[in-house]
Amino acid sequence: MKYIKLSKYAQNMAITYKSAWNHFKAGKIVGAITSPSGTILVPEYEEQIKENRIKNCVIYTRVSSSENKVNLEGQANRLKEFAEKNGLRIIEIIKEVGSGVNDKRPKLTKLLESKEWDVILVEHKDRLTRFGFNYLEIMIKKEGKEILVVNVAEEVKNDLMEDLVSIIYSFSARLYGIRKGKNKANKVIEELKNDQDI
Repeated sequence: MKYIKLSKYAQNMAITYKSAWNHFKAGKIVGAITSPSGTILVPEYEEQIKENRIKNCVIYTRVSSSENKVNLEGQANRLKEFAEKNGLRIIEIIKEVGSGVNDKRPKLTKLLESKEWDVILVEHKDRLTRFGFNYLEIMIKKEGKEILVVNVAEEVKNDLMEDLVSIIYSFSARLYGIRKGKNKANKVIEELKNDQDI
């Protein structure tokens, strides 16, 4: 019989080495042995479990501003219902406030660095990021994981406007300096808000 190291087993199962060690100590890895040198070895057929096991799911919810915080609960509840109906094991629900164009969201960063999950569940693509979703999806797929988007419909106008505002402020500050840029940005934003077609 062919064996693999516990570290490889942990990698294949998308769990930490510590979790794999706990599985071994609890006798949950069928046929696992300890070599004379002390290395923990797992039968190769255990790799097949990965394909058949229940997937660990992290629900990610986001709103652009604290004024919309109440919407986080709605997103979370709808996604929980979806996960339960589709046989996904929810291991964490993340609620974050921040612009979809901000690439320094600490909760999302921590999620992407974690190896405990198989699926990120989001209501819309824009909840994860406004730009570069396809690139992010390609990188995650290479790790054997996936992003599951429940609703592919367009995002709501108000939230899109808030992200647009953050882009305008950012570029205005770069072009004109912080004080002058803020004044110019405020003028553009006022025009957008007054335009009923936006």
